[in-house]
Amino acid sequence: MRWALVKVCLAVTAMVVIAFAVPLGLVIREMASDRAFSDAERQAAMIAPTLSITTDREKLTRAVLSTEPGDRGRLAVHVPAEGAPLDIGTRRATAKDVATVRKAGRASITEVTDGFALLQPTALGTGDIAVVEVFVPEREVSHGVATAWLTLAGVGVALIVGSVAVADRLGIRMVQPAQRLAGAAQDLGEGRLGTRVPEDGPTELRSAAVAFNSMADQVVQLLANERELAADLSHRLRTPLTVLRLNAASLGEGPAAEQTRAAVQQLEHEVDTIIRTAREQRPQPQNGQAGAGCDASEVIRERMGFWSALAEDEGREVRLAGVDRTTRIPVARPELAAALDALLGNVFRHTPEGTAFSVDVHHSGDAVIVLVSDAGPGILDPKAALARGASGRDAASGSVGSTGLGLDIVRRVAESTGGDLRIGRSVLGGTEVRIWIGLHGSRPERGRRGHGRRVGRRTGWQRRREPRSTAAPGPQH
Repeated sequence: MRWALVKVCLAVTAMVVIAFAVPLGLVIREMASDRAFSDAERQAAMIAPTLSITTDREKLTRAVLSTEPGDRGRLAVHVPAEGAPLDIGTRRATAKDVATVRKAGRASITEVTDGFALLQPTALGTGDIAVVEVFVPEREVSHGVATAWLTLAGVGVALIVGSVAVADRLGIRMVQPAQRLAGAAQDLGEGRLGTRVPEDGPTELRSAAVAFNSMADQVVQLLANERELAADLSHRLRTPLTVLRLNAASLGEGPAAEQTRAAVQQLEHEVDTIIRTAREQRPQPQNGQAGAGCDASEVIRERMGFWSALAEDEGREVRLAGVDRTTRIPVARPELAAALDALLGNVFRHTPEGTAFSVDVHHSGDAVIVLVSDAGPGILDPKAALARGASGRDAASGSVGSTGLGLDIVRRVAESTGGDLRIGRSVLGGTEVRIWIGLHGSRPERGRRGHGRRVGRRTGWQRRREPRSTAAPGPQH
């Protein structure tokens, strides 16, 4: 936009300069010519009084030489006489041109070698017509024209340069607010809700900045209202949870009773976490800022410890790998825990008892990959399973109890770091959910993710558990 404005201004200024400079240069040229011939007429009139008194050669010769043009050889007098005409001075015009002027009785300008000759008719005392010839060199006809053209060219260039400079400043004044507005819109789209635009610049861009800031404030307010609504809805669960906790306390002793009480306690903890998270309204961590994430290995070990007890009761073989070292990721601890619980909960809800599953953590230079695999029937339509509010299992089997939001929660956690979520076929024969978590807040290059679905080599346990059947996977969510 800035350079377009400069180009337009340059073209307009150039046309204006040409439209005025060229005619003005031509006028100056005509003025120089008129000035030269006016001087020649004045010089021709200087000899007229002498011609009206005498036609004597000696007197006319002295009179011609006494003038400046005559002394420089630029003045000649042609007097008619009986026999041969009387010519005094240096003659340049032809006899025919002289005779024509004498006969017409009007002054004339004729072109001669190296210039022009002014032929001025003058009446003699005898009634005859003499012709005074004044030579005007070419350089006097165009005297000062080159300087005038150079001056006009300099003025034109100065006008063009000045107009370009002014247009550039105006372009900056218009483009910078537009660029700030575009950058702010991109930042807001990436989740930086505190982005605002300075309300300056031209009137239209200032109005756009005011509208953008108002829109951003409304988005923040809407999100705050949504968080409050989530907190209020979560708070309504406290009453039934209290009743459930009291009933669980009366179950007595035993493994089942202890597991029920532990589940109720965990549920209360999750509800409290939801309420606190919804009302904290803290900005999302960006670019992997220190202190904004958690240790993925620690969180995975903790959640696997919780689900392993239930897996033992159902006879499921569990494998955990890659969590033997600290792995900092730019994801809040509650968010990662919720994502893992959603995936592991899907395994328990949508696979038969006794189905093995595993959680593997792989470390890359710019990302951490978490793989949740199972030996179940698999997902019939992975694309539909990733759609928010849709359940791949419900569509296939008509079962109820699934909101279709679990995988969406996991996907949002991955995308908040610049990563993504993918579903594929696991080496165990069932579903493999891969969470790609970026460590620097930017999406890793596609080429670095490999062409295969699995990262790392298969372990012996995985090869033993991999089924030989290649039948199409069944529904799972």
